[in-house]
Amino acid sequence: MKQRLSAAKFNIPIAEIKRGYYSDSYFVRTKSILEKDNHNPSVLMQVFQRQHAVLCGIDHAVAILQTCADNPAGLKIRALNDGDRVEPWETVLTIEGHLASFVHLETVYLGVLSRQTKIATNVDKVVKAAAGKPVLFFPSRFDHYAVQSEDGYAAKIGGVFGVSTPANASYWNGPALGTIPHALIAAYSGNTLSATEAFDRYIDPAVNRVALVDFENDCVRTALETARKFGSRLYGVRLDTADTLVDVSVLPHMGSFKPTGVCSCLVRNVRRALDDEGFTHIKIMVSGGFTAEKILAFEAEKTPVDVYAVGSSLFNDNVNFTADIVSVEGSPCAKVGRRYLENSRLQAVE
Repeated sequence: MKQRLSAAKFNIPIAEIKRGYYSDSYFVRTKSILEKDNHNPSVLMQVFQRQHAVLCGIDHAVAILQTCADNPAGLKIRALNDGDRVEPWETVLTIEGHLASFVHLETVYLGVLSRQTKIATNVDKVVKAAAGKPVLFFPSRFDHYAVQSEDGYAAKIGGVFGVSTPANASYWNGPALGTIPHALIAAYSGNTLSATEAFDRYIDPAVNRVALVDFENDCVRTALETARKFGSRLYGVRLDTADTLVDVSVLPHMGSFKPTGVCSCLVRNVRRALDDEGFTHIKIMVSGGFTAEKILAFEAEKTPVDVYAVGSSLFNDNVNFTADIVSVEGSPCAKVGRRYLENSRLQAVE
């Protein structure tokens, strides 16, 4: 049986969750009514979603139930595992116990499942599109910092190669990866070579040297300048041309493709220029507006990319989980259109 993450791994605000601070008010009121009416039936709660997905957030959801329910020992929990591939309507979690003990937690554990499964599923799509090439998880700037640990874990479950912040990697104590930002180049008066030299002087030699080469919108020239300076010490170059710009090297080739941003033509121009001067070891990393669809197109065209850094698209779409009572005191009881869906893959949670 797969080892689950312990509740101690998560930074759960137990007191606030227990008092319903993060819960929809009707769940808190339901708990109050059941307690005041001395009516606390034993129920079976079933959780599912409606699409093909890579499941994530199960261990976190279980941890919430185990730390924030009124009587965790009285709950019987069965669940799939983080990383499981699930079908539409497949039961991923069941909770059996007295309703008042855990009804106030539904908003919280469903929210965890929804967000983490969304990210794991999106990352999985991108990783598949990249056909074995490394994918870096770089969307943290597009959302609240408080979710970085869980997001990074979900990305890891989805198959990402690396993440950008220490918080992203906190669940497995991994390294945060990153190259040179435009801000550092600007600080050196727009001189990419000077910024890269400063990076090289002061950053641990164990960190790969990757030059960001689009600052002046002339990626070929800038890539060659840094390659000539650093030679074998330069691990790679990163292309991050804005989607509103056409790189200087692409202008002569315009006419039959979208020329803006990091297009296939730009990547080929840089690869050819580097190879022509013997810098075949230098890898090409691309970033800026990449989606699973764009990566699929790049791979279909055999674009010579070595690493994909993907950002905001990994937060797109939603995976919405639903919880339903399907049994009360051992007898079937569910809203019309819902019923108990047995899943032999569920495992008892200790």
